[in-house]
Amino acid sequence: MNSQAETIFIIDDEESIRQALSAYLESFGYQVEIFSSSEEFLARNTYTGIGCLVLDVNLNGKSGLELQEELFTDHSILPIIFISGLGNIQMSVRALKKGAVNFLEKPFSQEELLNSINEALSLSRQLKQQRDESQLAQQLISLLTSRELEVLRYSMSGLLNKQVASELNIAEQTVKHHRQSISEKLNVKSMPEMIRIAEKAGVRSFLEDEDQSHLQKYFSRPQNRE
Repeated sequence: MNSQAETIFIIDDEESIRQALSAYLESFGYQVEIFSSSEEFLARNTYTGIGCLVLDVNLNGKSGLELQEELFTDHSILPIIFISGLGNIQMSVRALKKGAVNFLEKPFSQEELLNSINEALSLSRQLKQQRDESQLAQQLISLLTSRELEVLRYSMSGLLNKQVASELNIAEQTVKHHRQSISEKLNVKSMPEMIRIAEKAGVRSFLEDEDQSHLQKYFSRPQNRE
């Protein structure tokens, strides 16, 4: 029996197919929701759990590919399994390039569908974990002051405390105090742990900024990090 937090969304404009797929998947314990169009699915309250879409390519109104594009833009964590009776190679390549798990031509086998769903749900779990970790990291980073964030970004660039102090025109001891405060707020004990949280939160090091290319001077010879 699958967790009710995992839902399969079937979107197909043929009622007989919706009902048949729903009944089949429910017999395996899956939670299923069915929709006759992309617009009907989009009108649903935003789903934030683990799941996937079994999506017909050729729909009235917004097509399956158009819905995929919209979900891709919104960073959806719902992988898509396309189904179609009128598919072609170009269409399937486009769908797969945008991250579709599979492109099944009707009639497809039950084994193909189940294997694709298992793969899609596994991917959705991974994406949800990454999203949750990113959101937690962003919450932790939001606790930092603007100066602490500057110190963190310079430290991420590989600069020593004295080099960070030089860039910010502050005392080296002050940089050490800031790094201690950052450690406490992020609840970590090492620089690598700080960097992992910062990267998950989408924080960029100053070295990645074009207008900070002068920082390369610090790496002209080997340095021992503090």
